[in-house]
Amino acid sequence: MTARFHAVLFSLALLIPPSGASLLAQTGSYPGLPLNTGKQIYQAACVACHGADGKGTPESTAGFKKPDSFPDFTRCDQTTAEMDTDWKAVIVHGGQFRGFSQIMPAFGEALTNKQIDQVIAYLRGFCRVPSWPRAELNLPRALVTEKAYPEDEVVATATLNAQGTPGVENHIVYEQRFGVKNQIEIDMPFTFQQQNGTWYGGVGDTSLGWKREIFSSLRTGSIFSLQGEAIFPLGNKSRGLGTGVTTFETFAAYGQLLPGDAFLQFQGGAELPTHTDVVPQSLFWNTVVGRNFTQDKGLGRLWSPMVEFLANRDLATGAKTDWDVVPQFEVTINKRQHIRADIGVRIPATNTAGRQIQVLFYVLWDWQDGKLTEGW
Repeated sequence: MTARFHAVLFSLALLIPPSGASLLAQTGSYPGLPLNTGKQIYQAACVACHGADGKGTPESTAGFKKPDSFPDFTRCDQTTAEMDTDWKAVIVHGGQFRGFSQIMPAFGEALTNKQIDQVIAYLRGFCRVPSWPRAELNLPRALVTEKAYPEDEVVATATLNAQGTPGVENHIVYEQRFGVKNQIEIDMPFTFQQQNGTWYGGVGDTSLGWKREIFSSLRTGSIFSLQGEAIFPLGNKSRGLGTGVTTFETFAAYGQLLPGDAFLQFQGGAELPTHTDVVPQSLFWNTVVGRNFTQDKGLGRLWSPMVEFLANRDLATGAKTDWDVVPQFEVTINKRQHIRADIGVRIPATNTAGRQIQVLFYVLWDWQDGKLTEGW
């Protein structure tokens, strides 16, 4: 839930006084105004501030200065990035529940569950472009497997060798959505490893990628995307910090909602270096199976245990397929849920000689949902 939707909820507090909220709880209506549909609820409680078209009433008419986060519900880029449950959490429990102002009261007793769902559905209708993928298809991010949903986020990752040669590899990943279906991605690694008793570190091979969502459907719970990226040899090859070869990577990513809050994700693709005599071409395919567990009847903190099954095979004579298993769990850190963390262990399952067990970790910041300091 972001600050973009908080303004409409604040207007509910302005337009429905406590006595009116009590009446709503008892009768399901407001004096002289039936509240049987989402439109009726919106017209009774929201239209004075947000206008009949959802773009917002002029400040001179509304009577208060609009905050920077005041929403335009016709802007699909703002509304489709939020799940219904995010909006519902603040309506039911009030602003503080998701790290917003305590001015927004709880309406869980003033409006029925059905009425809340109705007004959320009506607000969704202000977005007139159905091709925007919905946030419900934005599945939890796994430690290795790329997801299909185009996103606005920064992710800091760390991979530590749990055995063998000491070493740690960090990545700063920046992702920015543009247009209805597109996303650019920059991935800059920083590697530190011990060689003959001496630690060496520096920037590794950096990638620039472009993702495009090809198909998404909230009805079927499916999303499919394609991505291509170039990996530039910026790392010091002599110190083991890079390959010394420009590599092109392409892959497909698929996500599927399953019954019982479970989900499935798949990524398959190829790495195509420009000099195969130095680095061989390879294929990879990754699968994620997981389930979401949410506190407070689906409106609170989100826990997402997952298992990844990773496969990689060089396109060379006699090459074998390396399989890894990565059990892990992601959890939302703050009230607004735009800061998340994931921790897991990567365990080689086949061809284990020379392949180490690793501990993986990330912290994710969805920067469109607010600053790092907000929502706690």
